[in-house]
Amino acid sequence: MIKKLVLGLAALVVTSSFAQAAGDSIAGQKVIVKCQGCHGKEGLGRALPAGGEAPNLAGQKYDYLVHSLMAYKAGERKSYMMSLVVKKLNDEDIANVAAYYAAITISVEVPQ
Repeated sequence: MIKKLVLGLAALVVTSSFAQAAGDSIAGQKVIVKCQGCHGKEGLGRALPAGGEAPNLAGQKYDYLVHSLMAYKAGERKSYMMSLVVKKLNDEDIANVAAYYAAITISVEVPQ
């Protein structure tokens, strides 16, 4: 059981570095200033003043983040705040933001 867990986590680490290759996580740090109010620098969502919570972005898959941001930009996903923020981002900004949040390491502790 432990061996399978370790192998699974190792595979996750290896594949996540390949997924991040399309964006620049360092450049993404400059762009996420627009994101921090809701998602935080650490990518851990916060409670929103209008109600609800912003989702956690830390450790999400790069491709998922890019797809989601592009969908907000195209109007395929609906969120007033996200639409305001993402419309100012170009494709490179989106790739860099996705790379930054995807590069955040999440540790998981299995209950004993």
